[in-house]
Amino acid sequence: MIKKVLIANRGEIAIRVAKTLREMGIKSVSVYSDADRESLHIRKTDETYYLGASRPSESYLNIEKIIEIAKKCKADAIHPGYGFLAENSKFAEECEKNGIIFIGPSSESLEKSGDKIFARKAAKECGVNIIPGTETGTENYEEFKKMAEKIGFPLMIKAALGGGGKGMRIVERKEELKISFELAKKEAIEAFGDGTLYIEKYLKNPRHIEIQILGDKYGNYIHLFERECSIQRRHQKIIEESPSPFMDEKLRKDMTEAAIEIAKKINYYNAGTIEFLVDENKNFYFLEINARLQVEHPVTEMVTGKDLVRAQIQIANGEKIPYKKEEINLRGNAIECRIYAEDPDNNFAPSPGKIEYLNEPRGPNIRVDSGIYEGWEIPVYYDPLISKLIVWAEKREYGIEKMKEALKEYIIIGVKTIIPFLIKIMENEKFRQGDYNTNFLKEFKLEKIEESDEKLLEIAILALCMENKEIEIKQKERNYNPWKIINRLRNIS
Repeated sequence: MIKKVLIANRGEIAIRVAKTLREMGIKSVSVYSDADRESLHIRKTDETYYLGASRPSESYLNIEKIIEIAKKCKADAIHPGYGFLAENSKFAEECEKNGIIFIGPSSESLEKSGDKIFARKAAKECGVNIIPGTETGTENYEEFKKMAEKIGFPLMIKAALGGGGKGMRIVERKEELKISFELAKKEAIEAFGDGTLYIEKYLKNPRHIEIQILGDKYGNYIHLFERECSIQRRHQKIIEESPSPFMDEKLRKDMTEAAIEIAKKINYYNAGTIEFLVDENKNFYFLEINARLQVEHPVTEMVTGKDLVRAQIQIANGEKIPYKKEEINLRGNAIECRIYAEDPDNNFAPSPGKIEYLNEPRGPNIRVDSGIYEGWEIPVYYDPLISKLIVWAEKREYGIEKMKEALKEYIIIGVKTIIPFLIKIMENEKFRQGDYNTNFLKEFKLEKIEESDEKLLEIAILALCMENKEIEIKQKERNYNPWKIINRLRNIS
């Protein structure tokens, strides 16, 4: 029986998992690195333990240390969240060896699903179309070059143990192959500890649609419908929605059945996602298995009303899937926007720094999964995803308007974020019509938004006048910060 869970992650996902643990009456344990000593997630658990230095390799990827802490605090189970060690079969195996429940699939299933080449073979054996590509991977460029010439250009380089867009490169021409190979291999080694690469034929303008499944240890499987994930940059999703505006009932039936067959093939249990690319004629091709909780899982929770983290814990505890297929209904429309601390005007470069001011949107059917607070310093060592904004509405067009207004209310000052970029997407006519694919952002242009310090100062002064507060405002200096004036306003009673 699970009574205490160590969350081997950080930020908003650690907070999300801790919330469900509290609701279930299960004690939670967080871990933190040097860079996360002031992070919000360590305030949201019953216990917290120092993990190591700031770099992931010395902290959140340190299997030995995490197991040591789990044993020290007498945790019954470990929840890996997503990223870091979530799909690491060696980590799951170490948990199993030490009598700790891994809240996810078995180490054997993780090994099978994590090997993209093996997963492709499994899908093919299930009768599911796969994108033409190589049957084996390599770290040797000369071998890789021969494979590429056989597949033809354009092609996609992928890491055999990849995920989250890491170790992926589109190669349009033969002349680009070597540098792309070297960059992908380097990135794969840094992210997964393995530089094995393989090739898939590059499909132009596909949709990226994934199916959420649940399986238990008794051979039961259900799906919780699809998520549309085609709004991406650098192979990383930034907007997800459910249901997909592209989906019809036949396609949904065929894709969900295929997803479950693939899960059965590798004896998968717990929560997982089977991902597909779908062409304009609604032919779908297996892409990969994500053997973990997805970043975008709240979209599914909003349209089904089911807590996926609770289901994960119940299945890991040896229980059957907590609901039957007929209890899963698709209700309304949900959209998620990932809030990255990135500068859209500077090729989406990470924007670490101190959050000087924060206002998160609130209202009916608005959800914010956040790991930030005012005054917190965003570290440079981790993924720049800082929160997720999710909305639900009866109809997609209502959801888009709700999301647009919620984004306008989401104010983060002190660092750059992609919020202005997301607002423009919500206003884009093609997006509103559901007419988009994975190349949508390549054609999407965002006019640079200039923030005038003079204008901000005028707003601050106007706010002071409206509040009828007498605060001395000094002459503008070279290094003045108008947001500090606004912050002072908030502290006046």
